[in-house]
Amino acid sequence: MIAFWIAATGLSAVTAGLVLRGAARARPVDDAQARLEPHRRRLAEVERLSMDGLLAEGELKAARAEAARGLLAAADQTQVWERDGAGPRKAVVAAVGAACVAAVGLYVAIGRPEFADQPFAKRVAAWKAADPATLAPEQIAAVLEGVVAERPKDPEPLVFLAKARAAAGDLTGAEAALRKAVHVAPKRADIWSLLGETFVMEAKGQVGTDAKLAFGEALKVDPADLRARYYLGRGKIADGDVQGGLTDWRALVAGLPAADPGRAALAQEIAQVEAKGGLPSAEPAAQANPQVQGMIAGMVEGLAARLAQSPDDPDGWVRLVRAYAVLGETAKRDAALASASARFKDQPKVLSALRQAADTPAQAKTQ
Repeated sequence: MIAFWIAATGLSAVTAGLVLRGAARARPVDDAQARLEPHRRRLAEVERLSMDGLLAEGELKAARAEAARGLLAAADQTQVWERDGAGPRKAVVAAVGAACVAAVGLYVAIGRPEFADQPFAKRVAAWKAADPATLAPEQIAAVLEGVVAERPKDPEPLVFLAKARAAAGDLTGAEAALRKAVHVAPKRADIWSLLGETFVMEAKGQVGTDAKLAFGEALKVDPADLRARYYLGRGKIADGDVQGGLTDWRALVAGLPAADPGRAALAQEIAQVEAKGGLPSAEPAAQANPQVQGMIAGMVEGLAARLAQSPDDPDGWVRLVRAYAVLGETAKRDAALASASARFKDQPKVLSALRQAADTPAQAKTQ
């Protein structure tokens, strides 16, 4: 690494020297001729007019005097550039070289050139062993890519990968993951509707042709799919069929439980459409973005799959039980707690940590 920086410094100094050398050899532009030429032409024109007899004696004298004054004024304004010797150029080259050497010295003093960059695979391994709740969406997506590679025939990791990518702002990557998921599980209505919603998000809220096709596939599998019914109704309203879209939405509201927060949100959106005669905004507002929901759950499934293959990891079991508790997955939490408790029944500290993890409060679910 040090050798690289030394070579880079040398190349920088040589490059600076060549640039300065070229600049020093360049000749200054003498603008005397450019400034004086118009006045000379004017004086010659006066003489020509005089020879042709077009100027009287008095006019000739006045014209000559005016042209001469302009010529003298232009000559006074003309600058002659002089170049100094090699002293300034040498000083500049020396300063550039000193700056390059100082930069390398500073890096060697406070930097760590002997440290190699951490390979990406090691970073992913560290993220895989970490608590999923502490990771950023990009890190969760990187871990889930490994889970997808390990379970190519399982659509679930692909769904969670799509949600993680969407949360990270990578809608194109989310779409690619969901396309693979519907290929693996073409009879999963929820995956088709998630794919349709991804198309809507990419189109800034517009329910386009691709989205309608995806939602249509979802309804073929499950005519009661809520997401597909909501967006298709929204598409009708956007296309001008306001009453048709409202009819679909009212039927959707009627089928939701009274305590479902989505029911109140959709009822409010229906009221806004009725008052305005169209959609109040381009972005959907009836429900929270399902792309982001369950992102950590995908990470948890990856952890569960790893523990199924390598179960002798007490810290991993504690993280799994805590994650299920946070997600409100009580059945999975209890099953994981039972399996871990049986495996580590002779380790009181592990059992205590498992019980504390199981008692972790569930996070509030966004709608």
